[in-house]
Amino acid sequence: MLSVLLSLNLSHLGLWASGLILVLGFLKLIRLLLRRQMLARAMDSFPGPPTHWLFGHALEIQKTGSLDKVVSWAHQFPYAHPLWLGQFLGFLNIYEPDYAKAVYSRGDPKAADVYDFFLQWIGKGLLVLHGPKWYEHRKLLTPGFHYDVLKPYVAVFNNSTHAMLDKWEEKAREDKSFDIFCDVGHMALDSLMKCTFGKGNSGLSHRDNSYYLAVSDLTLLMQQRIESFQYHNDFIYWLTPHGRRFLRACQEAHDHTDQVIRERKAALQDEKEQEKIQNRRHLDFLDILLGARDESGIKLSDAELRAEVDTFMFEGHDTTTSGISWFLYCMALYPEHQSRCREEVCEILGDRDSFQWDDLGKMTYLTMCIKESLRLYPPVPQVYRQLSKPVNFVDGRSLPAGSLISLHIYALHRNSSVWSDSEVFDPLRFTPENVATRHPFAFMPFSAGPRNCIGQQFAMNEMKVVTALCLLRFEFALDPLQPPIKMPQLILRSKNGIHLRLKPLHLASGK
Repeated sequence: MLSVLLSLNLSHLGLWASGLILVLGFLKLIRLLLRRQMLARAMDSFPGPPTHWLFGHALEIQKTGSLDKVVSWAHQFPYAHPLWLGQFLGFLNIYEPDYAKAVYSRGDPKAADVYDFFLQWIGKGLLVLHGPKWYEHRKLLTPGFHYDVLKPYVAVFNNSTHAMLDKWEEKAREDKSFDIFCDVGHMALDSLMKCTFGKGNSGLSHRDNSYYLAVSDLTLLMQQRIESFQYHNDFIYWLTPHGRRFLRACQEAHDHTDQVIRERKAALQDEKEQEKIQNRRHLDFLDILLGARDESGIKLSDAELRAEVDTFMFEGHDTTTSGISWFLYCMALYPEHQSRCREEVCEILGDRDSFQWDDLGKMTYLTMCIKESLRLYPPVPQVYRQLSKPVNFVDGRSLPAGSLISLHIYALHRNSSVWSDSEVFDPLRFTPENVATRHPFAFMPFSAGPRNCIGQQFAMNEMKVVTALCLLRFEFALDPLQPPIKMPQLILRSKNGIHLRLKPLHLASGK
C-alpha cells in the first residue's frame, strides 16, 4: 500500500515538474518574442539583406568569405543594416565613421548577449565590466601602461623575437613555405608571460604551451557560440559536447593563471624576493595588479585579480599575433613596401642587433605600413555594444535605449565612401597630413572613445619591434599555392594558416 501511495506521489510530482518546466519555457519564449519585437521595431527604418526564417543571417556569417560578404552589404546599405543571429538576437551593424562616433564616443556597456559568453573564461575583467566598477578598474590598471612601465618591455620583445627568428633560420633552410601564425603566437605569449609575470628567459614551458592551446581553443569555441543561436542559452550549451569542451579549456586556462598568481604571492612573502622585485628595473603587470588599491585602500579580490590577468593574457597575445602575422603577409604581398621598411630599420639600427625605446619613434614608414595592415586586416574585426540611452544618427535616424550595436571594424576600414581604392595597400594614407583631414572614427583597430583598448600602446610597441627584427633577418615572399583564407575567430585568423617563404638576409649585427 505504501509503495502504491509513493508511486502515485512520485507520479504527481513528475507531472507538477513537467508542468512547471512547460510554464517556464512558455514564459521564456514570450520574453524572447517581446524582445525580438522591440529590437525589430527599433531597426524598422534600416533596410538590410534578407533573413532566413530560423537562422537570420547566421548561415551567411558562418560561411567562408563572410567578412567580404558584410563589405558587399555595406555597399548595398549605406551607414548600417540589421544583422540577425537567429530570430531573437538582432544588432544594428554599423560601418560608417559618423555612426561609429555617435555610439563609441559614449561609454555604453558591451552587449551582454555576446560578452556574457566570456564570463566563464575571463570573469568580470575590464573587457566586460561597465558603470562605476569599470571606471574603478580602468583607473587601477592605467598605471600599468604608463610609458615608464612600457619602456623596459622593449628588451623583452627583442629577446622573444630573436628566439623565434633563430627557429625560423632552421625552417628557412628547408627552402619551402611554412605557417608563421603559430610561431608568432608562441613568441607573443612568451613576451606577454615575461611582461605580465616577470618570467625569465627560459622560454615557454609545457604548461605555457598547454595554456596557448587552451586559449586558441577558447577563441574558436567562442566565435562558434556567437554565430550559432542554438548555443546562446547557457543551460542548453553546457549540456552539449561543444559546451563541455569549452569548460575543459576554461579550466586549463584558469589553472595556469591561478598557479602563476599563487607562486607570485608566495614569493612576495619572502623578504629576499621582495627586495629583488624592488631592485628590478621594472615592475611587471602582475606586480602592479597586486599593489593596486582603490581610493578606500581596498585591493583587487582574488576573483578580480584572475579576471584582469586572464583578460590581459587573452587580449595581449592573440590580438598582437594576428596583427604581426597579417603585417608580414602584407610585406610578402607588397615587396616594394617591404624593401622600404627594411631600409628604414637598417638605418635606425646601425650596427646594433636590438632596438631601444628611443628607436620606436623613428620608425616612420614602418609605422604607416603597420597601420595600413591594421586597416585591411584589423585584429578584432567586430565589437558589440548595448545602448544605455537613445542615440540619434547623422542622417536623422535613431535607436532607442536597449538596442544592440555591432561595429563591423573590417567593413568600416574598407568603406569606399571613406577610403578611396579601399582594397589597395597604401601606407601614405597615414601621413600626418592625411590623418589630419580624415574622420577620427574612420580608423578604429583598437576601438575608440572612453572604452578604447587600454593596451594599444603596448601592442603597437611590440608590433614595431617584432616586425622590424623580422624584416632585418628575412625577406618574406608569398606561397601562391596556399593563399590565406580570412576567418573571424574573435580575432582575425586564417582558416589555413599564413604560409610564407623566408629567405635569410643576415643583415643584423652578429647574425
